[in-house]
Order: sequence, then structure tokens, then C-alpha cells
Amino acid sequence: MSDPLVCSAGGFLQTVICMKEIVITKNDGGQRMDKFLMKHFSKAPKSFIYKMLRKKRIKLNGGRAEGSEMLSDGDRIQLYLAEETMEGFTEIKAVARTSSGVDVIYEDENILAVNKPAGVLSHAESADDRDTMIDRVLSYLHEKGDYMPEKEMSFTPALCNRLDRNTSGIVIAGKNAEALRQLNAAVKTKNIKKLYKALVCGTVKGSGRLEDMYTKDRDRNKASLGSGDKKIVTEYRPIKSDGKYTLMEVELITGKSHQIRVHMASIDCPIIGDTKYGDAKVNGDFRKKCGVKRQLLHAYKMKLGGLTGDLAYLNGKTITADVPDDFKKAEKEIFG
Repeated sequence: MSDPLVCSAGGFLQTVICMKEIVITKNDGGQRMDKFLMKHFSKAPKSFIYKMLRKKRIKLNGGRAEGSEMLSDGDRIQLYLAEETMEGFTEIKAVARTSSGVDVIYEDENILAVNKPAGVLSHAESADDRDTMIDRVLSYLHEKGDYMPEKEMSFTPALCNRLDRNTSGIVIAGKNAEALRQLNAAVKTKNIKKLYKALVCGTVKGSGRLEDMYTKDRDRNKASLGSGDKKIVTEYRPIKSDGKYTLMEVELITGKSHQIRVHMASIDCPIIGDTKYGDAKVNGDFRKKCGVKRQLLHAYKMKLGGLTGDLAYLNGKTITADVPDDFKKAEKEIFG
């Protein structure tokens, strides 16, 4: 998009340039200037951003900028661009309306932990997906006044972990940029411990650790073991067993899609209700008896760590989420 042209009094065409100044807030600091500009002008091609920097039409604190500068709270970016250009390249943020609500299990000024129900996507996987978990979280924060998109230049609250559609349990969101950055880093460095409960077929007599090479067929949405360039690691321990089924605690050491499901199936202990990796007959029995329509896998506990500065108070905190009704019914059916 080029700058608009208008007729001057002398009949010549000229570009009308406006100066707009953006004051960087705490949520926008800590990132490269070019990354910030690409988020702010989300509809603009990268080439436009760098061209305007080269032509000194975008400045930082009144001086020339290259785009590689790290922004800090209080920095000022001057934009010497046409109003129509700025409006055309800026996407108006909107919060998707949802009436579904969230089951809040922990919240403070920095983070929000909710209990995701089975059947809900963590994030949209296609343009048609609606009422995802992040939609519900943003709607909740917007209603509370904790997230006002019209006041944010580049930041949007986001989830630091995701669960498969039909897995229930804890998902955590960062409510500000620093919280989200630290949570994402803690997940990456494995400083956040993620524990699941699973009801599986078979008897598991002792704790174990599974390590395999992993690949996923995106077309079939199904994972397999023994090939690929990604290593997955899962640890498990039995909680109780009736000799036919076992209630397990499973810890994700790595975190890949379908990881626990494919790993449990690999030791002949598929998760009850799992239609991709499970036992069809068992699944059918539990569907009739308990109304189970999904894999009985629930992210029930998170232990936080690896956080610094303003978030250090969260180190050692344990967040738990109750298992849902279908899980309780199946557990009662098995163990009485």
C-alpha cells in the first residue's frame, strides 16, 4: 500500500504525512523494535517496515532506527506516515464473544489457570474454529477489564501450554508480557512439572520411563514411534489397579501432541476411550456404562518453577484441577 496522494492548492499531487508517536509500555518492552512494528502493523509486509526504517520515516526516541533495537518501557517511536497507511496496515483487535465461561482454579495479577473441559480446542486449528479455550480466556479477561485490546499495541494474553481437544485439565495463560515470556521459558527449560491422571487398560505393576523417537502424520492426525527426528520422554507410576485396569499418574518430560496416548498404547496399556490408539471393545463398554466419549486423560497437577523477578513468588506453587464427571464415573465403575 502506498501513501495517499491529494491535490494541493497549486494542482500538484502530494503525499500527506502525519506524525504519530507510540509510547512503549511494559507489555511492549523487551522485544526488538522490528518485531513490535510487525505486530502493530500486522497487515503490512516486512519489506514496508524495513523500507520506512531506511527512509527514516520510522524513528526511535527522535533518532534513526534500524529495527534491531530492544525496546524498553517509556521508549517513543515516531511514525511519519500517512494516516490512511497507518489505518490500512493496522488490524483492529477484537475479542470473540463467548458465553461458555471458564473454570478458574488459580488467578493473580500475572497468571490465570483454568480447568479445560474435554471437547474444546486449546487454540483454533482452522479459520472456522470458534469458542476455543483461548477465546474463552480472552473473553473472561476482557469482561473483568484485565485485557483491553484497544489499549494494547502488540500484546495479547496467551496460553503457555496446550492440551489435545479431548484431553481435559489445566491450561495456564500469561496475563502480561513478562509473565507469558517467563512461563514459556519455564516450559521450554522443563521447569514446570506437568502431571496427568489416566485410566488405562491392563495392569501396570511399577513405575517406568519411556523414551522413543516420534513423528506425527498431520494428514491423519496420528502419531507413531520408532522414527522421526524428535525424541519424546514420558514417566509413569501406577496409583491403583483392579487387575484389569489401572489408574496412572503420568508425567510429561517432553511435550508433543498425543505423546501420552501413543506411549501408553506402546506398552499395551492404551487409555480408556482413546479412539485413535485404544481398544475399540473396551471403549464401547465404557461408553455404554459410563458415557465415556473421549480418552480418559486429565492434566490434574502443575508445579511451577524457574521463574524470576516479579514472578519468583510462584516458584514451588502447585496448581491442581479436579477430574471431570466422566472420569469419576469410570473410576467408580472400575474400583467401586
